[in-house]
Amino acid sequence: MTTGEIAVLVASIACALAVVGLLVALASLRREVTRVGALADDLKRRTVPLVADAHRVVDQAATEMERVGAVLDSTESVHATVDSASRLAYRAFANPVVKVLAVRAGAASGVRRLAGGPTSERTAPAGPAARRDRSR
Repeated sequence: MTTGEIAVLVASIACALAVVGLLVALASLRREVTRVGALADDLKRRTVPLVADAHRVVDQAATEMERVGAVLDSTESVHATVDSASRLAYRAFANPVVKVLAVRAGAASGVRRLAGGPTSERTAPAGPAARRDRSR
C-alpha cells in the first residue's frame, strides 16, 4: 500500500467515524425532540384547564366587583337619604323644641313671680350681703 492509499483509507475511516458520530448525535437529538414534544403536550394538557379556570375566576371577580359597585351606589343613596332626612328632622323639630323650652322657661319664671321668689338667678343678688338684704 502506498502512502496515498493509506491516507485515503485513514480519511475514509475518519469520515465513517464522523458519519457514525453524527448518526448517534442525530438519534440523540431525535429522542430529545420527542421528549420535549411530549413535555410540551403534557404542559399544554395541564395548563389549558388552569387557564380556563383562571378566566372563570376573573369573570366571577368582575361580577362580584359589579355587585360591590351596586352595593356602594345603594349605600351612597341611603346615606344621602338619611342625611337629608336628618337635616329635615332638625329643621322641623328644632324651632318647636326651642319654642317649647322658651315657653317652659317663661312659665317657670311666671310661677316664681306669683310665688314671690326671684325671677331668675341672674336678676337675684348674689353673695352674703344680698342674703342679708333678702332676710330683712
